[in-house]
Amino acid sequence: MIGPGEALLVARKAQGLTQDDVCGQLGITQATLSRYENDQRIPDDETLANFAKIYGVTVSFLRYGQRTQGALAIDSHMRRQKTTKATLWRRLEARLTMYRLHISLLFEEVSIRSTNIIPTFDPEGTQPATAALITRAQWKMPAGPVLHLIRWLEAAGCVVIEEDFGTIRIDGLSQWIGDHPVILINSRLPTDRKRLTLAHELGHLCLHSSLATANMEEEANAFAAEFLMPEHVIRSELRNLTLGKLIDLKREWGVSMQAIFERAYRLGFVKSSDRVDFYKALNSRGWKVCEPASDELPIERAELAQEIGARMRERGLGDDEIAGMAGFATGAKANPFLIQPKRLHAV
Repeated sequence: MIGPGEALLVARKAQGLTQDDVCGQLGITQATLSRYENDQRIPDDETLANFAKIYGVTVSFLRYGQRTQGALAIDSHMRRQKTTKATLWRRLEARLTMYRLHISLLFEEVSIRSTNIIPTFDPEGTQPATAALITRAQWKMPAGPVLHLIRWLEAAGCVVIEEDFGTIRIDGLSQWIGDHPVILINSRLPTDRKRLTLAHELGHLCLHSSLATANMEEEANAFAAEFLMPEHVIRSELRNLTLGKLIDLKREWGVSMQAIFERAYRLGFVKSSDRVDFYKALNSRGWKVCEPASDELPIERAELAQEIGARMRERGLGDDEIAGMAGFATGAKANPFLIQPKRLHAV
């Protein structure tokens, strides 16, 4: 029996709701909810409409999940600290899956033309650094620092969604949706860390679209380093590093002092003892968590999703119609295709 069970399960997790929470709102038992979520029982139209109201989606969205069986179970690539609570990253993974389904549903009605594509590679046959250089070459990127990274990603058809994760322990995560990938990025991140995370997730999308490897995180890190700081360009700037020089390089390359120093270390320009001294110096100044000059970097903002919404409005569609096409309930706050008010948050 194939029903909306997996979509119901993912939607509940994305909202951070327990089974008890949902049962209390619907007036059903936990056993009944479990049967719905495991497709052992198909909810009638009224019950499905009640689920949709709780989860901020449309009934058609929940039914759409029936046509994507298997796709919902794909794990996301995620950049997070190892000590992050499982409940938190599982919720964000569910949220990314929800966005993936919303975007996939909308793209059945709307097509977008990409200037570039995100290439995919066999990680067993292509080194991460080589994959990064090929990607830059295919996109015809200028040599040197990457300016406007999100624009490059969006020009390749990648939908980037920024959201306050409520923590700084998770940076971002990514999944493919058919021919289009989606990256969910933590809006709390400073620009330098956001850019490194975006490049890291791009590495996953390029290298791990169909094959998981034992060293995926290391491979994504190596891809990001080469993509943002190509060795043949930056190597001449990595000698005789001082804290002052690292701040200048940070302004030039748009990545953190730590990322630049790690690049120098991996390329053999500094010794292990220098690396220990470097991190001691950062800690003593309180720069390990909050580096100087981060607020001087140009802010990276995702625009593609709202641009798609704007083009649809130009064709005479209203916000409620756009929301419905993407499977969002009217007034849903998480709809990336509508213009969102700017919110302040604590860092």
